[in-house]
Amino acid sequence: MPARWQPVDAVRAWLGANVHVAVDTEHHLIVAQEVTNAGLGQAQLNGMAQKAKQALQVNWLDPVADRGYYSGEQIPACERAGIAVTLPRPMTSGAKTAGRFDKEDCLFRPGKNAYHCPAGETLPCRYTTLENGMRLSRYWTNACQACPLKTDRTTGRERRVTRWEHEHLLESVQRRLDADPQAIRVRRETVEHPFGTLKERIGATHFLTRTLPRVSAEMVLQVPAYNLTRVLNIMGSKGLLAAIAG
Repeated sequence: MPARWQPVDAVRAWLGANVHVAVDTEHHLIVAQEVTNAGLGQAQLNGMAQKAKQALQVNWLDPVADRGYYSGEQIPACERAGIAVTLPRPMTSGAKTAGRFDKEDCLFRPGKNAYHCPAGETLPCRYTTLENGMRLSRYWTNACQACPLKTDRTTGRERRVTRWEHEHLLESVQRRLDADPQAIRVRRETVEHPFGTLKERIGATHFLTRTLPRVSAEMVLQVPAYNLTRVLNIMGSKGLLAAIAG
């Protein structure tokens, strides 16, 4: 079986329900689906990936998703479940937008528990704290005040860097993306096939039913119908009947 299955964007349903699916990149078959009324997809990443993993009955899964599913809390949960997700980080850095260096421009040295900045200075760990259930470490150096690159780094007295205890897992996600930059393009091409077909069948803006349970029931019917069409296109009616008989 293909190793890569993808949680993808949602189709807007009547009353703002969102459909999340996991799709096979080789045959474009839907292997898992869920309807929610949540406006954002971050909380769906681990759940959808685990549904796909269970449906495929595999011990390891490497799904690809878009940045709308990025969640610092969900990624460690995926790793614990044997799911190595690939997805881009949301572009939320104010420093990068303003043309200054940001956290990604500093290199973390695990052995020293310190960051190295673009100016060559070492930012040691000053203290560790617990905020909103997250263990965070703070790094900075007093050398910033005399640094010729200070205006490119920070508007404050020194550039402070915050590191989460699970930051290494987020860095692993970025390394996977850097190693396979075409993954997001494949995800986009994979998404268009099933959702284009479903939108053509059920309408581009809404489902036939209302309320979340009814929309969910509608998708339970729509997904097998879509998959059956795909299997018929791939195998043909004779091949499908032979497979069923076997």
